[in-house]
Amino acid sequence: MNNSVASTLRLAWASLRILLVLTVLCGIIYPLVVTGIGQVLFHDKANGSEVKVDGKVVGSELIGQSWNIKGTDKPDPKWFQGRPSHSTYDPMATGSSQLGASDPTLVKNVKAAKKQVAEFNGVPQSEVPEDAVTGSASALDPGISPDYAEIQVKRVAQHNGLSVAQVEKLVKAHAEGRTAGFLGEPAVNVLKLNIAVRELTRK
Repeated sequence: MNNSVASTLRLAWASLRILLVLTVLCGIIYPLVVTGIGQVLFHDKANGSEVKVDGKVVGSELIGQSWNIKGTDKPDPKWFQGRPSHSTYDPMATGSSQLGASDPTLVKNVKAAKKQVAEFNGVPQSEVPEDAVTGSASALDPGISPDYAEIQVKRVAQHNGLSVAQVEKLVKAHAEGRTAGFLGEPAVNVLKLNIAVRELTRK
């Protein structure tokens, strides 16, 4: 065997060993260590920020969901409703409608949605906030603005046999400010709010 062949074989063997070592380190050990740290220090977040009621997972605080009457596409008046979702809150089909602000189709849809939301909640169209008739970029936004929550209070109270004051108190208790005081907008998590409504009706 000449020196050239021997040198090539040595380099190939060295490369193979490096590949095996890096595969074990980066493909097995590192992921296990990071996963372990996540499970120990950030267990809730590492598992999708699941929300449980009576020991059963009912959703994630990071992903919105439909609050329609079971088996229909009609919103259930008992619950606070989230933002419109182009994907009907399907995590596998996330994304916006991709329609521009001046697109005639979007303008038409927004006008129709505004009328529907106003009638559903018994308020003037002038009181319907933007997030009540426009979807988020992900179509999975879990929160709504305090203004949108506020126009739903009377309806939710009426259909759950609660007082307006009781429901308003829940909205205020679940309102979240801007992240770090300046990022994003104030919001109310719809899932958490509806769970609170449900708990109040069971008392």
